[in-house]
Amino acid sequence: MLTDTHCHLDDPTLSSRLGEVMAAARQAGVGRIIVPGIAPGGWERIASLAREQEGIFPAFGIYPQTAGQADDGALARLATLSGTAVAVGEIGLDHLLSTVPHETQEAAFRKQLRIAVVAGLPVIIHCRRAFEPLLRILREESVSRVGGVMHAFSGSVEIARECIRLGLFISVAGTATYRNAVRPVTVAREIPLEHLLIETDAPDMTPEPFRGAPNEPAFLAVTAHRLAELKGVTPEEVARATSENAVRLFRL
Repeated sequence: MLTDTHCHLDDPTLSSRLGEVMAAARQAGVGRIIVPGIAPGGWERIASLAREQEGIFPAFGIYPQTAGQADDGALARLATLSGTAVAVGEIGLDHLLSTVPHETQEAAFRKQLRIAVVAGLPVIIHCRRAFEPLLRILREESVSRVGGVMHAFSGSVEIARECIRLGLFISVAGTATYRNAVRPVTVAREIPLEHLLIETDAPDMTPEPFRGAPNEPAFLAVTAHRLAELKGVTPEEVARATSENAVRLFRL
């Protein structure tokens, strides 16, 4: 069984044909899907999906692009919803964004990390071009008490190892299948399977050979096969190891 640890099933691209998407996922061997939130407006849809569909697990969070929505009311709601979630996320920092000040992102990130620690939930972390401040904040907010995952990791092997020391898993996405991929391939080769998860980030990050089409959970099998090639193991070993890691981290 494969476990997709990051899939935006609530996105209209996927939710508008949910029956077809879920059938294809199961046919491809994907038995569990974690659906992270990115803004308060989408949380109820994610909760509904998890109630209605077997094998779907909800996470709730406010990611960098919507960090301005992390007001007191939203954070109180997030704390309440944490009782039904497997993680707090997607949260983090994105210094490629020019529309949301870094200070706003950092404040939202810290507040959500504190909710996760109090709730005893792992975190799903988004990071682009912000690893130095992100690692500092993770240390200061004691993320090692709950652990988590670096979603669609784009950093170096050295940064990956530092994340692992903080109790975080490294997630391999469809980028590892791209013909011009360098860092994702190096990280996938160098980091032991015991520290890896896999994801689609659907409908984004579509793997080869489906690039140009919306991503979906069924395509996770492509990433699993690529990871198996890079590690010199079978796809079944990748499925087993990464699913065991997901079950342990998210207590599925």
